[in-house]
Amino acid sequence: MNTKELTWKEESRKKVFDSRVFSVYESYCKSPHDELGTFTILDAADWAIIVPVVQTAEGKKFVMVRQWRHGSQTMSLEFPGGVFEPGENPQDAAVRELREETGYKPGSIRKLGEFSPNPAIMANKVHFFLAEDLAAGSQNLDADEFVAVELVSIEAVNKGMGKPPYIHALMGSALALYLQQQR
Repeated sequence: MNTKELTWKEESRKKVFDSRVFSVYESYCKSPHDELGTFTILDAADWAIIVPVVQTAEGKKFVMVRQWRHGSQTMSLEFPGGVFEPGENPQDAAVRELREETGYKPGSIRKLGEFSPNPAIMANKVHFFLAEDLAAGSQNLDADEFVAVELVSIEAVNKGMGKPPYIHALMGSALALYLQQQR
């Protein structure tokens, strides 16, 4: 099938809500058959999720952060991550977020991939990185961040993903990308 037969064309866009975290737009589009439709789009900054791996006496472990999540009203154990600053490139954002949330500085960092978190309604991307050869330091948290750093075995995370406290869906994507590159 020709993708042109599937492609919608945005005619205009109007901001209907703005917050510190995201903006909501109504997107007015024409279908491939020239029919008009209105769609809701959430626009937010891109963000990075970092899979930090540290070698311990017990073997390789993930550096993870435990934090409260307001949407689900639960505690979550996650890989560190956060939003890009304006104009920041993905790798610099990943290094900065890793240092801020965990205190660790990577000796090496490389991109594992990127996804659209929900391309049906969201305009941003999440970029995944592997950080290794970590040097410990101190956290530099934002005023509204309260996170505890934990070292967790790769096996525990792999077995627990999809069950509390591993409830953040994008952590499953990060784990899958990590495991994919281990093959």
